[in-house]
Amino acid sequence: MKFTKLKQSILKKRFHKSLSEHTKTRVVSQKEIYSVGILTTEEIASKVNVQKKIETILGIRNSKMYNFRKFSKFDTLSYKHFSDNDINWKGQFVAPSFVSFLEQPFDLLIGFYATNNLYLEHATLHSKATFKVGFSNVNSSLFEIEISESIDNIEAFCKELKKYLVVLKKLKN
Repeated sequence: MKFTKLKQSILKKRFHKSLSEHTKTRVVSQKEIYSVGILTTEEIASKVNVQKKIETILGIRNSKMYNFRKFSKFDTLSYKHFSDNDINWKGQFVAPSFVSFLEQPFDLLIGFYATNNLYLEHATLHSKATFKVGFSNVNSSLFEIEISESIDNIEAFCKELKKYLVVLKKLKN
């Protein structure tokens, strides 16, 4: 238990250092959106089919989604989940499938989580996505667009997101 707190403390320091470096060198893409990555929690994904809703409302077919869940030795290995155990003490992700997800140059990454979560924020920061969108009460330094909406109202979130993406000419109407 003490090692978990120590690891989180170390990761938090590394995250804030990486975040400050990232904000200085951030480059926002102007290209149109064709591929979408989604980061969320297992609790949200178990309630609503986030991936299907986003694909339907935005009119995009090729999206990929990863869910965060707390580590449990009883959970089966999954290529759609990552946990706090999949990141080492240096702040590097070690699960090969999740690393390949983060290294994909998505045109849009949606951080579909409304509370601060060190591991999801760390993953969002290290994603190679060229344009990142999330909720406004998480961490304003991570996203190019922040939407102020309830996590339960996915339709309103997606419609608002689509409206902004059309204005920015990243999506066709």
